[in-house]
Amino acid sequence: MKISEQNRKMILAIATISGTTIGVGFFSLPYVASRVGFWAMLGYFFVVGFMVLVIHMMFGDLALKTPDFLRLPGYAGVYLGKWGKSIALITIILGFFGTLLVYIIVGGEFLTFLLSPILGGTKILYTAIYFLTGACLIFIGIGAISKIELGGLIIRILVLLFILIKGAAFFKIKNLFPDIEKIDFFLPYGPLLFSLWGVAMIPEVEEMLGDNKNLLKKIIPAATLIPLIIYILFVILVVGISGQGTSAEAIIGLKNYFGNTIVIIGGIFGVVCTFTAFIALGLALLKVFWYDLKISKNASWAITCFVPFALFVIGFRDFIKTIGLVGGVMLGIDGVLILLMYMKVHPKKIYVYPLILIFLAGIIYEIIYFFR
Repeated sequence: MKISEQNRKMILAIATISGTTIGVGFFSLPYVASRVGFWAMLGYFFVVGFMVLVIHMMFGDLALKTPDFLRLPGYAGVYLGKWGKSIALITIILGFFGTLLVYIIVGGEFLTFLLSPILGGTKILYTAIYFLTGACLIFIGIGAISKIELGGLIIRILVLLFILIKGAAFFKIKNLFPDIEKIDFFLPYGPLLFSLWGVAMIPEVEEMLGDNKNLLKKIIPAATLIPLIIYILFVILVVGISGQGTSAEAIIGLKNYFGNTIVIIGGIFGVVCTFTAFIALGLALLKVFWYDLKISKNASWAITCFVPFALFVIGFRDFIKTIGLVGGVMLGIDGVLILLMYMKVHPKKIYVYPLILIFLAGIIYEIIYFFR
């Protein structure tokens, strides 16, 4: 059956947002769930998932009302003025650098995990290969990215099915409801916000749709719900199998149950998840420098790619701390800015105020959590 051009664009657009969203952050979710319990984690899925969906829809509305070839800082400049644009530029650039650094760290680890036992070589070597390949694809552009994201999304779903089939014999319901002496109830907030956030790709998708921009409001809910459903299934599968033994990155902890097979499958899964998101988010940051700051395309590409890699080289390799700061603080500030911009267009939407308070509370909590 032949797919119409409109449906093809919708599929690629949904895959671009969903595939980019399902990046490195979700590897932390089973571990977090094992520390707070399944019911608390499920509550966070619904609450934070709803918050992110609202933010995505609001930003989509702003994207449709704003001229093309702008990103979040450009939107903030239009609706909030210079102060909004300045704050947005700082948070989005630092947030993107931090996120790209996370992908380089974890992507390099997964590539090493996959290839080092076969080919030998150091983690630095495989991280450099991972980075250089991604940097080249960022230079190519969005056309290649959308197709990569669709393939990557399919691979992720297949790997989840593999875990389901191979791990069914080890699955125990009681593992989802452990006896936990001390629960850090707010632990899921930052990692889950980081894992669900797809704001950066909404302007990209608007451009991809061309004359079909009206489809954006249909695409955003599907593109937000797909990662949410996959995350819930992933948490249930991994925690149901490994329980309190769930490792921080989820996959390696399954080795005791899957044997050497998980080395190959887990390595492929990790590389695909991080690599496709690294490319797409790198392209989004490139366009912040190119469109919003009016830096030449080649210089924007160099800054986008080599600053995070330079941070890795000089020793910034703690991805847990980076995820916490980016998810809870940088993305929280971006969320507040989007809500303030939305109020400029829809001043009577009073439900915006509680959301702002939640984001502000999350920012304060994550800063305290980082330094304690």
